[in-house]
Amino acid sequence: MPLGLGRRKKASPLVENEEAEPIRAGLNVPGLDGLDGGRVSLGEGAAHEGLPPPPTSLRPRLIFHTQLAHGSPTGRIEGFSNVRELYAKIGEAFGIPPTDVMFCTLNTHKVDMDKLLGGQIGLEDFIFAHVKGQKKEVDVFKGEDALGLTITDNGAGYAFIKRIREGSIIHQIQVINVGDMIESINGQILIGCRHYEVAKMLKELPKGKTFFLKLVEPLKAFDMISQRSGSRSGSAQLGTGRGTLRLRSKGPATVEELPSAFEEKAIEKVDDLLESYMGIRDSELAATMVELGKDKKNPDEFAEALDETLGDFAFPDEFVFDVWGAIGDAKVGRV
Repeated sequence: MPLGLGRRKKASPLVENEEAEPIRAGLNVPGLDGLDGGRVSLGEGAAHEGLPPPPTSLRPRLIFHTQLAHGSPTGRIEGFSNVRELYAKIGEAFGIPPTDVMFCTLNTHKVDMDKLLGGQIGLEDFIFAHVKGQKKEVDVFKGEDALGLTITDNGAGYAFIKRIREGSIIHQIQVINVGDMIESINGQILIGCRHYEVAKMLKELPKGKTFFLKLVEPLKAFDMISQRSGSRSGSAQLGTGRGTLRLRSKGPATVEELPSAFEEKAIEKVDDLLESYMGIRDSELAATMVELGKDKKNPDEFAEALDETLGDFAFPDEFVFDVWGAIGDAKVGRV
């Protein structure tokens, strides 16, 4: 069948007497026996409603140190199995609503999109929580088809800006920065939307018209410098261990090997294609697509697997062909 036919479109969590900058203070974060330096994966689809999380007895006991990125005492958190639970634990540790947490970075308090917490956490990583700061309202004239934005989301209902292309429409508006959460477009509230939905909405705005954005920037410390653009690399690996502890939304956690060199290269290629076609970067989504495609015999089988697992995205046929080709190129070592 040709591609496209028939496709569906309790002790105090705060740690006393620790320095405000844990990396310079040389803290060691307790990990899991036998997996020191490994990574914790929060699981594909952690942001979606599904079966209840695994019983507490099946969850690995991992303790992480955390701070609020703009400055706070150091807290200890444990017992979470997805992003929403992580934010709830952070809120509990610091006495803030979990909905105040916009996103987290690993091992830096700055708004560094290369260190953004996605679906995996190294067992020795220090978590910095970026919380809501100033609200902004901006009128944007869409004089070109592309705005120059790359969108991501936090896995818990907030879409935010991951990259601003230099010289683009958005780059010329100094008040808009990497890390800003997109709260609404022309009055339409976007809380609860996925990144690809927000990117699609921005792409569909008519050229030659002005639209209205409501944004929320992360609360910053005095030494934070506003970042106008993000790194192109979407494949930076966190942690230095030999395995990954993947915490799934359905079923118990499993220990897996780190991605092979082929998988890392393929994930980077697919992540670049996601940005090119959809205006998003999502290494976890790219990893899932590589996993679905690496053993398929032809692009039709790959397309069917994508529809079955990721049908909500409604990927165009051209994109599916390019992803199939990128996975194939990575297999044979092509650049």
